[in-house]
Amino acid sequence: MADEPLVLGIETSCDETGVGVVRGTTLLADAIASSVDEHARFGGVVPEVASRAHLEAMVPTIERALKEAGVSARDLDGIAVTAGPGLAGALLVGVSAAKAYAYALGKPLYGVNHLASHICVDQLEHGPLPEPTMALLVSGGHSSLLLAPDITSDVRPLGATIDDAAGEAFDKIARVLQLGFPGGPVIDRLAREGDPKAIAFPRGLTGPRDAPYDFSFSGLKTSVARWIEAKRKAGEDVPVRDVAASFQEAVVDVLTRKAIRACKDEGVDHLMIGGGVAANSRLRSLAQERCDAAGIILRVPRPGLCTDNGAMVAALGAEMVKRNRAPSDWDLSADSSLPVTDPHVPGRSHGDSHGHAHGHSHGHAHDHDHVHELSKDNLYS
Repeated sequence: MADEPLVLGIETSCDETGVGVVRGTTLLADAIASSVDEHARFGGVVPEVASRAHLEAMVPTIERALKEAGVSARDLDGIAVTAGPGLAGALLVGVSAAKAYAYALGKPLYGVNHLASHICVDQLEHGPLPEPTMALLVSGGHSSLLLAPDITSDVRPLGATIDDAAGEAFDKIARVLQLGFPGGPVIDRLAREGDPKAIAFPRGLTGPRDAPYDFSFSGLKTSVARWIEAKRKAGEDVPVRDVAASFQEAVVDVLTRKAIRACKDEGVDHLMIGGGVAANSRLRSLAQERCDAAGIILRVPRPGLCTDNGAMVAALGAEMVKRNRAPSDWDLSADSSLPVTDPHVPGRSHGDSHGHAHGHSHGHAHDHDHVHELSKDNLYS
């Protein structure tokens, strides 16, 4: 284990300041400072509030992670940071901090992809990822099906949300039910006491001619909201627990059904589920049930590793070092729409080899026209 790469990872794509320390596939520290309470009164994340919270939390969180890991910053073999996708201002805080630490310590810098990190974090719990890995990532900003033959260099999108992501739908229905923010955990809790078959809510994009791997939850969200509104207009009580259970079942039914189909179509016998919504108890149980029936091995990290954290960034960074991927250049910048097909942002002057810590170049490492929905991977939102 001593010869495995020791990497510190920084995650600031939304409202969690996450700092993790990983040696190879072993988690040494996972320190998080969350600003979710500061956003609750607004009913969602306020980018400027998140950015300022990251600034205040960054140095103390890094120091806490290093202390918890029992290592010195000088012992590190590299520093990894989420370069995108996410909220631009929030990402910039993390990228700036990572560049400062890496430069001061003379360590290689790795700008990595938030979504690829959510896949790689499973290595910390269940060992090296099989190749290829099929991943279902579900959060407030993304509902994606990804095939990853090589998590450091080859991640292929098979399907994505075309409107509301799953976690976003949880938040919006919680708001209609007046349950507060974030909505995922409370809907999960109430749904356990409700009947998932009480109300027949629609399953989007599941017809024979529909996109086989894409997701749509906007119609479901509208249907649930109208059902609740009709009850209230009629002066009837809204059965909150049954609504929560029926809505949740509609979401996880579609997610798991499409993920299993993708595994079968691609001939992959493993399914990894990550992102904030992967903490949902019903998604976990239904996925296990359907994977067992299909002969597919399910890998889901513990809930604390599903939400945004620095450990996932460190995990991907360690894999970059291990596989001799090129470090990023010092002009690395935040890219709020970094596509998942770019697991990391390599420096142009290094080539795909181990490179040097102080590679210099000018201009922008990437120029993407592909626009992604801003990432929000807090618990369901």
